[in-house]
Amino acid sequence: MRRRGFTLIELMVCISIIAILSGLLMSAAARVRAAAARVRCQSNLRQIALALHHLHDVRGRFPSGNVVVSTNGECRYLGWQFPLLPYIEQNELWRQSMIAVGKDPFPFHVPPHVGLGTRIPAFNCPLDSRVDETPILKGHPTAFTSYLGVTGLDNRARSGILFPGSRIRIVDVTDGTSNTAMLGERPPSASLLLGWWYAGAGQDGFGSADMHLGVRERRRMHPDLLLCNRGPYHFQPGSLDNDCDALHFWSLHAGGANFAFADGSVHFLRYAADQVLPALATRSGGEVASWDE
Repeated sequence: MRRRGFTLIELMVCISIIAILSGLLMSAAARVRAAAARVRCQSNLRQIALALHHLHDVRGRFPSGNVVVSTNGECRYLGWQFPLLPYIEQNELWRQSMIAVGKDPFPFHVPPHVGLGTRIPAFNCPLDSRVDETPILKGHPTAFTSYLGVTGLDNRARSGILFPGSRIRIVDVTDGTSNTAMLGERPPSASLLLGWWYAGAGQDGFGSADMHLGVRERRRMHPDLLLCNRGPYHFQPGSLDNDCDALHFWSLHAGGANFAFADGSVHFLRYAADQVLPALATRSGGEVASWDE
């Protein structure tokens, strides 16, 4: 008996069909992973925003974007995420860090400031594999943040909620908490020298582009940014290889970035929202803004 097999043409057709189906499946899987990462990022920001509100309930105000002058119980350069530790289930790290603050007023000495090199998952975007590590930078282990406080237009205008030495209360947000951005996404810089969660001097000695950022930020003094344009910078796509992209909000999500607002809500803003972002970044500018997610 003669057995009929596949002809060459039939085999090629089958291979083509399998390749197409594999491509479709891989594309669908990539979209699912991207959507899951975006949801996780939004969950992180929602958790941080809730912690900020809990802290506000206790202290009567939001934390400072970072500490400008060292005082009893505070070290210069500590960022706004430091006082949130008890509110994000990091009580032991909070206890160790408070002991460290009492021992050494310089937060870049490890030990005793073990928080500098302690990774906090809630502060990290799952799409950026770099934040899973704690590399040795400037002689000490360093952990990062993917989420920065919104200072307003820029670090010197200080028209937002989280800026150097800020003491903003909810009643100060006269534009409305649902219309005022408080946190936004921006990956650590290409050199990893900007984007430290525990403490940071930033590009100007006051934390700019390290723990907080303006939506129309300008370049100040930082060795990694000397070749960057002076700005102002805009909300637009960025690259992990470009240090200058540390001067504006962006994310590894396609088409935009997540922002947490002062009412605790989290929204995905597309890059087309750049034109209204200055209105959303100020707490009392009297502007009316709307956007599409």
